[in-house]
Amino acid sequence: MDLNTGNLRLALKEGEVALPDGVKESTAQEQQTIGTTQGLLTAMMGGQQAAQDILPTGEGIYHITYRLPYPGMFVNYVQDYIDQYNEANPDSPMVYDYIAARAEVPWFDILLMVMLVGSMVFVFYTMYRGSQGGGIMNVGRAKVKDQTEDKRKTTFADVAGADEEKNELEEIVQFLKNPGQFNNLGARIPHGVLLVGPPGTGKTLLARACAGEAGVPFYSISGSDFVEMYVGVGASRVRDLFDKAKKTAPSIIFIDEIDAVGRQRGTGLGGGHDEREQTLNQMLVEMDGFGANEGVIVIAATNRADILDHALLRPGRFDRQVYVGLPDVKGREEILKVHTRHKPLAPDVNLGTIARTTVGFSGADLENLVNEAALLAARRGKKAITEQEIEEASIKVVAGPEKKSRVVTEKEKRLTAYHEAGHAITHYYCKTADPVHEISIIPRGMAGGYTMSLPEKDQTYVTKTQMQEQIVTLLGGRVAELLVLDDISTGASNDLERATKTARAMVTRYGFSERMGPVVYGSDPGETFLGRDFAQGKGYSETIAAEIDSEIRDIVDEAFETARRMLTEHRDQLEVVAQALMRREKLSGEEFKTLMEGGQLPEQEAQPAAPASTEAPAQPQALEGPQPAEAAEPAEPAEPAQSAEPAQTPDDEPRA
Repeated sequence: MDLNTGNLRLALKEGEVALPDGVKESTAQEQQTIGTTQGLLTAMMGGQQAAQDILPTGEGIYHITYRLPYPGMFVNYVQDYIDQYNEANPDSPMVYDYIAARAEVPWFDILLMVMLVGSMVFVFYTMYRGSQGGGIMNVGRAKVKDQTEDKRKTTFADVAGADEEKNELEEIVQFLKNPGQFNNLGARIPHGVLLVGPPGTGKTLLARACAGEAGVPFYSISGSDFVEMYVGVGASRVRDLFDKAKKTAPSIIFIDEIDAVGRQRGTGLGGGHDEREQTLNQMLVEMDGFGANEGVIVIAATNRADILDHALLRPGRFDRQVYVGLPDVKGREEILKVHTRHKPLAPDVNLGTIARTTVGFSGADLENLVNEAALLAARRGKKAITEQEIEEASIKVVAGPEKKSRVVTEKEKRLTAYHEAGHAITHYYCKTADPVHEISIIPRGMAGGYTMSLPEKDQTYVTKTQMQEQIVTLLGGRVAELLVLDDISTGASNDLERATKTARAMVTRYGFSERMGPVVYGSDPGETFLGRDFAQGKGYSETIAAEIDSEIRDIVDEAFETARRMLTEHRDQLEVVAQALMRREKLSGEEFKTLMEGGQLPEQEAQPAAPASTEAPAQPQALEGPQPAEAAEPAEPAEPAQSAEPAQTPDDEPRA
């Protein structure tokens, strides 16, 4: 008898007992009558039909299963009925025995119970994890990285090319190690140091070195880790960060890319109040507010100091602003020594020469250069890095990899050769232009060819004559196309863009125009998220704007005519250089100088022919974008108080 399902299972032998009335097929009325007086099942069920299945399992034996609507009543009254039946039929009493029922496991109920218990365990475990960190209950905690001393691998010995900047941070480390030396003189430790400079100059490296040398708890976090989708999370994380730092004071907090959270308040186009402002306000209070903040030093890094809030930059918060600029020739040599310490160099490698030929390279560029050279040497199966790998890697870093497999038609090859020859010859005859380092008509990066020049030394200022001759060299490629091919191509589009930008800077920014005078027109274009810059306008009338455009046109036209006269006068040299490029595809600076002085180049060893093409000349669309005359924007002349950022200057490729 299964009380859950109401199944009654009987094993009956044929002839030994009469089947109960419920087995008979009859109407409900007949069943009720018989069951009330004689039938076992119908009597107990109040006349309701008890369905049954009779399944023969062997000779003379039947297994009968009754499905009862009220199994409890049957269990309670079955013994009374048996006694009553036996009294009425003493000659044929009912004989019965109990057998073990087949156990049925309630899998569905067990599964439900397991799921319920598992859900409760998961909920409690999630709440526990949230209280410990990393969950929704801990969303207001700062995702700070606490660098333990055994994980701090970088020291000031790993920082090169930034001696003055390193001294600023070494002073802070010394204060933390020996505060009495400064306290005796009444000096206080700076509350904050802001590292400012172009990308790749070592700002984060200086902070890591400070962590390795300080010997105090060092907490690092990114500016983008503060603000998330929940309101108030940023301010809460700032409080939590400074609370952790204060508990372990003296300590250092490093915020990388602080411009993500420290932008000026109240200048957004979509309204002046947002979650970032709450975060910034909390940071201002924590750094120098009503409460004490002794023993916590904040170091931050950014390359966009111009967009930071003025309240963040004042003394008492960031007492020092350290500009980490591009290294000079001595700094580049020191950086190369650091990055080649564990790399075998061939005897022909001179780090001083490499430093002189990598003007404008940042520390990250130099590290990439050395790594690319090591990869090239390994690819060629060499045991050490040679001068050849260094030279190829420096050009690859500046201009991208060569694409010798690109199919170039003879017409495109000739156009590119004359274009690059025009650049090179104008470089040669412009007195202030940098000497040509290499000319190539092999596609590299996004360009169909390039003319690379190398500055002979670091420059702090750029003169008016230099900028004028820079425009002449930029237009040399277009003029050469016009003189030789009687046609022009879209390959000079980037040259024209750079020439126009240089001329505009001469007129509107540096006051090099006699007609417009020593006046700055307009301001530097700010980011569009700064509302005041968006609404400020250009700052001069339409009449002045027309005069500026006219003056820019005059400067470019004058440079164009200068390039035309120069190339017309030296047309024979233009032909010689272009023909040499078509034969060799690449000329070094020494080979170019030999040709310009009337010398002859030695015969080139036979090389496998490059893929040829007999296709029709490409359509103009194929030459759009940075093609033979592709070039990066020239390094803008430096202001008197700034350090210039000259770089390797291929006329047709971006520079470092």
